[in-house]
Amino acid sequence: MALLNGHPADPGAVRALALGNYGHFTTLRVEDQHVRGLGRHLERLVRDCRAVFGTDLDPERVRHQLREAVGGRSGAFVARVTVFDPGLDLERPVAAKDPHVLVTHRPAGPQPPPPLTVRVTRYQRDVPEVKHTALFGALHHRRAAQLAGSDDALFVDAYGHISEGPTWNVGFVDADGTVVWPRADVLPGITMAQLKDLHEHRTVPVVAASLTGMRAAFATNTAVGVREIVEIRGIDAADDGRVRYAPEHPVLARLREVHLALPGERL
Repeated sequence: MALLNGHPADPGAVRALALGNYGHFTTLRVEDQHVRGLGRHLERLVRDCRAVFGTDLDPERVRHQLREAVGGRSGAFVARVTVFDPGLDLERPVAAKDPHVLVTHRPAGPQPPPPLTVRVTRYQRDVPEVKHTALFGALHHRRAAQLAGSDDALFVDAYGHISEGPTWNVGFVDADGTVVWPRADVLPGITMAQLKDLHEHRTVPVVAASLTGMRAAFATNTAVGVREIVEIRGIDAADDGRVRYAPEHPVLARLREVHLALPGERL
């Protein structure tokens, strides 16, 4: 069930979201009514609401509506909190200052998730620091990567720097066993922030040519946790260069272990 401001969502009320696609969201993996990094998710919603609508969002209101939407549901599932203004006028978006809260949920994927193959593509999301609902460009490149035989896309910016995936942050493990995060304009992911707190790392520019020197790569977001990347294609101008990484690298196993060990916050 989708709840809008704590009530069953009227299709007419979400029309502006479907047609204008102007809003922001966060996605949470809920396990037996607990969420790792719940406070950070609420902080993101508050921060992004100011950026998108120029107004404040009450985090306790969101938390209450999230509890109502998921009820006493047990086990693991993924909840999404989307913030948008049903009164959005495409000609006057500056007038959109009445954010509503839409809560939906879907089944969670397996843990650990299967390995991923990706293809490098030149793209940068609009306003990358905000987790906004404008997903056309990201999904278009994901689709193109899948048509070319990979599972997903890996973005490189106009400067040739590896940045992120369509819906996930990317990290690498270098020859010394250190986790490397790309220095680029990317979404400040919740799981990425948690892993930075938990494991030694460095943040440096990463170019496609340097990927052959890495020992492992992984995608990370709240829904998948730590998902290993076993192949990266398109790393040279000929578009056929590729690097493969051995599965089950011990650093990735350690990252997954420490992340799963994090205590969840109750909704």
